[in-house]
Amino acid sequence: MVQTGIFLKGVAPNGLFGLGMGNISVPSVLANKGLAANSFSMCFGLDGVGRISFGDKGSTEQDETPFNLEQSYSTYNVSMTQVSVGENVTDLSFSAIFDSGTGFTHLHDPAYTAISESFNSQVQEKRQRNDSGIPFEYCYDLSANQSHFEVPNVNLTMKGGKQFHVTHPFVIVYIKDSHGEGFIPTMYCLAIVKSGDVNIIGQNFMTGYHIVFDREKMVLGWEASNCYDANNYSTLPINPPTSSAVPPTSAMEPETRSVGSNGSSSLSPPPLPGSDSPDLNSFTRTLIAVFLSLFILCSAVPSS
Repeated sequence: MVQTGIFLKGVAPNGLFGLGMGNISVPSVLANKGLAANSFSMCFGLDGVGRISFGDKGSTEQDETPFNLEQSYSTYNVSMTQVSVGENVTDLSFSAIFDSGTGFTHLHDPAYTAISESFNSQVQEKRQRNDSGIPFEYCYDLSANQSHFEVPNVNLTMKGGKQFHVTHPFVIVYIKDSHGEGFIPTMYCLAIVKSGDVNIIGQNFMTGYHIVFDREKMVLGWEASNCYDANNYSTLPINPPTSSAVPPTSAMEPETRSVGSNGSSSLSPPPLPGSDSPDLNSFTRTLIAVFLSLFILCSAVPSS
């Protein structure tokens, strides 16, 4: 089969890497063969650098929360008990799947409305009208000479009391300048897609963390990381898996930007694409629409 279409212009995936709890997933096969512990980690750097490590059990410094195992399908599902957005704190119990294959976080009510409306009430920029080409409802205009903006910090309190500080809850949209030689930031969006029936923590919420999927202890671990330091983590003895799961769904990789501790973000331009690339604005919107469609399709197909 020959790869054609829009994927050649920016994504070009060669397949899916099965990381679920099922017996045919890569971590399960490695553990069953005695090649690695039944655990793996993924790291999502703020600068776009990432890594995956099989057999990684994490470090003694990481925070942890247990997986919810009483599910129809065994997934990396965890529980939250509280949400804070800037100064607003809401006691809210809900569960969500940590899915490294989903680019942007998907939430349904009441979590979606609680986070979105609280975020909206604390930003200074003018909210833009909904754009049918972008799946995000809360987007804000950036002025021509604006060099930075501030957003409220988003924090999730996990079951057990540990805090998960979201370092990358937004995405910046750029267009080419009038000379076609650079990029201009036009708006930023709260990068959460409203979901009808499932909560998924996607890559953008995991950015800046070393995330451990420990299938032996049945816990999710996380620790802040730049994804370059790989010496503080351990590979421990092997135990076989005890459950099965559906494979994670696929989606696009989110754009990464640095965020200050006070919630401020710089507006550094993205790398310049090749001369045959379309305008970033329309291309980005097309990619989002394509992958959102793929996500909906994958969610509707039951696992074999």
